[in-house]
Amino acid sequence: TTTPRIRTIFVASTVGDMGIISVDELSRLLASSSEQDTAPDVVVCDVRFYLADHAQGRREYDIGHLPGARFVDLHTELADPSITGRGRHPLPDVGDFRRLLCRLGILPSTLVVAYDAAGGATAARLWWMLRSVGHNRARVLDGGYPAWVAVGYPTSIDVAQVTPTDYPALPDWAGTVTADDVAEGLSYGATVIDSRSPDRYRGDNEPIDPRAGHIPGARNVFHAGNLDATGRFLPLPQLIANFAGVGSRPMVYCGSGVTACHNLLAMSLANINEARLYPGSWSEWSSDETRPVSTA
Repeated sequence: TTTPRIRTIFVASTVGDMGIISVDELSRLLASSSEQDTAPDVVVCDVRFYLADHAQGRREYDIGHLPGARFVDLHTELADPSITGRGRHPLPDVGDFRRLLCRLGILPSTLVVAYDAAGGATAARLWWMLRSVGHNRARVLDGGYPAWVAVGYPTSIDVAQVTPTDYPALPDWAGTVTADDVAEGLSYGATVIDSRSPDRYRGDNEPIDPRAGHIPGARNVFHAGNLDATGRFLPLPQLIANFAGVGSRPMVYCGSGVTACHNLLAMSLANINEARLYPGSWSEWSSDETRPVSTA
């Protein structure tokens, strides 16, 4: 038996960088940055997004956000809706992503902190994209905007004044697999993880994609199971238990390649460092009538 050739390998975390940051730690970093008369070393990105209403995230940003936060539109900036045949949220060209980083005022040395109001479910997409192109200074705010507000930290309605940067050229996306890679991997027993809710995995309902069910042989690990009741990540031993037996290089998908990144973040916390993203995910797979579907 031979293993298929995977074009790239994505090392999801580095020693000493856990991928998440607490509201208290972020508050201290922002205070320290504001006291220095230099360009900020921390850039905060608001990645609130709602599938049922793509404009809601921006409306919430306008009502209130972390001071200095830049709004990032998941649907149009962390995906390219003009690309067809590769799912609902296909990855943009890396050149477009580089230009986004320039507009956001990000440099290779910048610590980027992404947050949302969904426990990191959408913020993790930016975290993964940064890691995929080699920007290792990226974290997700644990608990997101609700946790920040609950502690009583200040919010703002001011749109950040950003000085554009010149981020260097980026390599192509690393750590991705295609539908063919997934199919070939399953033929020799590779682990494939479906990050959607159990009812969608089983095919009990399918609110948006062409067919209900899952990729045959995939294992269901719902991304929301990474969080406790407050929307913060579970303690490390529980995350390790959640992903027990998935191996070192599972292939991970969801509906459109967004919440799968939440599982990739959780796995990096559990020291599963070579997990790979199937960006097209179920929205691509279920659109291809030649691909098998399971509801068992």
